Amino acid sequence: MLGDLTEPWGIAFLPNGDALVTERDGRLLHLTEGGAAVEVSGLPEVWAEGQGGLLDVMVPADFAESREVFLTYSKPQDGGQAGTALASARLSDSGTALEGLTDLFVMTPGGTRGQHFGSRVVEGPEGHLFVTIGERGNAELAQDLSVHNGTTLRLGRDGSIPEDNPFVGQDGAQPEIWSYGHRNPQGAAIDTSGQFWVVEHGAQGGDEINRVERGTNFGWPVISYGVNYNGTPIGEGQQKEGMAQPVHYWDPSIAPSGMAFHSGSDFPAWEGHALIGSLKFNYIAVMDPADWSEVQIESDETLRVRDVEEAPDGSLWFLSVGNGAVYRMTPAD
Repeated sequence: MLGDLTEPWGIAFLPNGDALVTERDGRLLHLTEGGAAVEVSGLPEVWAEGQGGLLDVMVPADFAESREVFLTYSKPQDGGQAGTALASARLSDSGTALEGLTDLFVMTPGGTRGQHFGSRVVEGPEGHLFVTIGERGNAELAQDLSVHNGTTLRLGRDGSIPEDNPFVGQDGAQPEIWSYGHRNPQGAAIDTSGQFWVVEHGAQGGDEINRVERGTNFGWPVISYGVNYNGTPIGEGQQKEGMAQPVHYWDPSIAPSGMAFHSGSDFPAWEGHALIGSLKFNYIAVMDPADWSEVQIESDETLRVRDVEEAPDGSLWFLSVGNGAVYRMTPAD
């Protein structure tokens, strides 16, 4: 366990077992195997207001050769606005600095509201980057392909746009978009088969697990299993032709956060299971994809779980915002 963290948001592992942890106010920490925490320099300026700030961190499979890391953050924009951005940089040989930080993507438009940045980044099986973008509190924009609000993106490692993205060449559509109709996907992961998944916040009720396919419309705010916070209905109901259904939804909402699929190394019974943090009810959900049944891990440590990840040695780690700490979870003797 490492404590005294300020709103930890994302964790990713280097091949040697060291970890990188983001803090929302703009710090990146390098946690060494010996337990030391070193602050990494060279970070971008972040818009650390509301839910915005320095958000996710991802270490690609070829880090041993490239030393490249990827970050998502809320980037300050003109007029007091901010938008979700994706950046890449090289981690110095000493592990204490980011070198050559470059923005690969910045959403358009940004906004002045402080909610719904989404902001997970994962590496796909073909080396593409999948990035989640919330609708920034403008629900209707999640159905508008001319903007990035409420979407997942698929990008090349250098920020380029793959030619087989679903909306490439479509007039008025942003070519980075892979799927749309999302509200605020704050968890994302690739399973052992290479399938891309997201978990996202509903309104009052209606948090979702979604199996993301090319070009899919997930319906927000036209369909939802939740209601508005004042109790009024959302959109047109729970289903509509041409809009995908979640594989699972929670009502009441659990405020789902980071997501990982376990290899079964430390916990063989959980092989292939999804682990999802709950910010609202202070637990980790262990979900069986066969039927999405749920087992809850709840303890004094699981206070507002923001991220869950598997380390190179197969152990499971999670971030607690409530405790300001990172924990390593091991099987009981």
